[in-house]
Amino acid sequence: MEDTVPEPASVLIDGPWRHRDVSANGTRLHVAELGHGPLVLLLHGFPQFWWAWRHQLTALSAAGYRVVAPDLRGYGASDKPPRGYDAFTLSDDVAGLIRALGEQDAVIVGHDWGGLLGWTTATRHPMVVRRLAVLAMPHPLRLRHQIAADPRGQGAASRYMAGFQLPWRPERALVARDAVRVAALLRAWGGPGYPDAEAERRYRWAMRIPGVAHSSLEYHRWVFRSLFRPDGARFAGVLRRSLHVDTLQIHGAADRCFLPSTAQGSGRYVSGPYTWKLHAGVGHFPHEEVPDLVNAELLAWLGS
Repeated sequence: MEDTVPEPASVLIDGPWRHRDVSANGTRLHVAELGHGPLVLLLHGFPQFWWAWRHQLTALSAAGYRVVAPDLRGYGASDKPPRGYDAFTLSDDVAGLIRALGEQDAVIVGHDWGGLLGWTTATRHPMVVRRLAVLAMPHPLRLRHQIAADPRGQGAASRYMAGFQLPWRPERALVARDAVRVAALLRAWGGPGYPDAEAERRYRWAMRIPGVAHSSLEYHRWVFRSLFRPDGARFAGVLRRSLHVDTLQIHGAADRCFLPSTAQGSGRYVSGPYTWKLHAGVGHFPHEEVPDLVNAELLAWLGS
């Protein structure tokens, strides 16, 4: 399989949804879209792509929502420009996408890096975020604090990020041997039985699309290196603003990437309605590990 170079179009997986490209913030983003009604935007994390939201696309659209799951900049069938992997540009992508879809605002549901962009977009562009749901991602300032305050806990769990800072070597390691490193990360972070064979195959394949490994690692490089630069201080200053939107936070008690003790302190940054849900036996990918439970919680929260 490794002799075959995956095409970006290989992530246009068939289903009840439709695929199209949308221009936002000067970048072409591929989206999968299903349903009609108020817009719900689903933002995936690392090392995945839009397909991570397959269960939510069908469940939320059936409940009367227009559901859109993009490939973030640098992933899947979206553009992979050489730069723009900082939280400012990426959150501008999200705000621009909402407007390009013809909507004034949207409910954002973000997982992992998509969750970080949810926190950031809701703070920087509050007028375009109607509500925010975050899965498996602490508030960025809470994460920063815990990495330093809990070196044997969150600090140790985040060591993989330091390894991503080297030039080019991490990219080669990520795609080597048919991207077996992706499978290792999914198993290390996920709960029991995750991932199944299909999910592992699709995420390994998608990581090997030319440019994806480099782009996905650039996210991690910016968030780490910015700690020591003026743009990181500016980012922290922006994120200190209190978040006024209705916020739902869902986390797995078995998440070994972002520890529950790290995520639990995120509510201090929310002055609007805030709901915390912690699920035993669930790892870093709750929307895939327990999709029915997550769908029920999202629908109850959306309908409240």
